[in-house]
Amino acid sequence: MSAALIAGALWVVASAIVAMLPMRRQYVPGVALLLLAPGLIVWIGATHGWVWTGLALAAFLSMFRNPLRYLWRKYILRQDPGPIPRDEP
Repeated sequence: MSAALIAGALWVVASAIVAMLPMRRQYVPGVALLLLAPGLIVWIGATHGWVWTGLALAAFLSMFRNPLRYLWRKYILRQDPGPIPRDEP
């Protein structure tokens, strides 16, 4: 297995761990994973081709669909997406 796919698998495991955290503790590691994903997807694509790039992109969009939807509404459509849901203490 290539280093790109190993890094991708570790990214998925890290994302699953971050998803299990309470919402107020997800922001910093979640943003870090969100920012690392495009570089990782390009790396996978450069190593293995467009089919693997498509699969990696589909996994990324599936795992981050709610934050990406929020950012899309806020910055692209210039709408008020409403408050971010927070866990009760």
